Amino acid sequence: MLATATFLGFVLLVIGLIHLYLWKRLVRDTTRPGRWRRAGGVAVVLLAVLVPVTLAGTRNGWYWLAWPGYLWLALMFYLLVLLLVLEVPTAVVRLGLRRRTRTATAAGQPEPALISTGGAPSRTGGTVEIDETAPADRAAEAGKAAEAGEAPGAGKAADTPPAGAEADHDPDRRLLLARGAAIFAGITAAGITGYGVRTAMGPPRLDRVRIPLAKLPRSMDGLRIATVSDIHLGPLRGRAHTERIVAMINRLDADLVAVVGDLVDGTVAELGTAAEPLRGLRSRYGSFFVTGNHEYYSGVEEWVREVDRLGLRVLQNERQEIRAGGGVLDLAGVNDVSAAGTGLAAPADYAAALGDRDPSRPVVLLAHQPVAAHEAAKFGVDLQLSGHTHGGQMVPFNLAVKLEQPVVSGLGEVDGTKVYVTNGAGFWGPPVRVGAPPQVTLVELRTP
Repeated sequence: MLATATFLGFVLLVIGLIHLYLWKRLVRDTTRPGRWRRAGGVAVVLLAVLVPVTLAGTRNGWYWLAWPGYLWLALMFYLLVLLLVLEVPTAVVRLGLRRRTRTATAAGQPEPALISTGGAPSRTGGTVEIDETAPADRAAEAGKAAEAGEAPGAGKAADTPPAGAEADHDPDRRLLLARGAAIFAGITAAGITGYGVRTAMGPPRLDRVRIPLAKLPRSMDGLRIATVSDIHLGPLRGRAHTERIVAMINRLDADLVAVVGDLVDGTVAELGTAAEPLRGLRSRYGSFFVTGNHEYYSGVEEWVREVDRLGLRVLQNERQEIRAGGGVLDLAGVNDVSAAGTGLAAPADYAAALGDRDPSRPVVLLAHQPVAAHEAAKFGVDLQLSGHTHGGQMVPFNLAVKLEQPVVSGLGEVDGTKVYVTNGAGFWGPPVRVGAPPQVTLVELRTP
């Protein structure tokens, strides 16, 4: 309980700091004090609240929050990335303008005179300046400032260096520079997000990959496994999404179908109808399923029974012999590494799935997370099929995924075990994919 509270507190802190930074760059730096700055501040606070409310609300059936909340999450991410990238060139430009101002001052151009606000004399460059503004004029000026939502003299004070401070470049240029950076970041982030939505909501891409296995019998050369993961039925994806994936897989006429976890983001009561088209999957030697981490957030025991009812064999820390063309291949599956508990919710058990088998046979392991390969390699697994990473889903987030998973997308190798990671056919959170299109993969096993 304490660990969960600490994690939630950390997430809220990060969200708050990100929005504070966005407020500084998009609101404070681009507006003068007044109503527009206040309105921008209120908008940023509301957007900051929207993020955790969406994450919690969609888990409790408030699906109407999904589109606005998750779209802002994606836009927020790209605004943050772009503004951080712009920090360096913006700082260089500011430095150049500051040096230009200093050079002009050193060349003998007069500095602005300092004016007293209370009628008392102030000495600048050896001369005395007296504020001769009549009290009535000052009162009228204060009234205009109040109507504009500013404190008297606030506009001048906010953009003018304090007395005695070293002169900076023109405040109007500083404002123009901030607005230019904000406009560029905003337009670019919106464009990237729009492209990502179109990609994520479009049909999955079909990829074909040939993987040689040293132990594969020649009679099984060319065995084809249609592989899909991370379908993520939920607030933004329903039955039509499943139907499209099933039709795509059936057109491949595969020997095996492997659904490698993260099928759903909701309970059987909420999403059972959306998952129903899986009953129509066709293959020569069967369709198989292993749990992903999201099944454990959605009622894993109910989903295991439901998927089995739909005709997919759920491999729960076990293996199945696949006999084809006179040869034999072991197809094994383990529960997700994040699982905990007993029974259907038990964690991955590699010994149960891979121990006491004929080592002369090739073995293909279905495991949701690529990181499982570190344990699988100890049991001589020839090939592991995984998902989970979404290929990073939103570049440059793939760089962060690489810190946790040994393979982010495509074919790699971990401790002598080949690992193929599919991007997944759906998405989690933002309906956005940039640099990692949705994917269904036809894996063809070949003899060397």
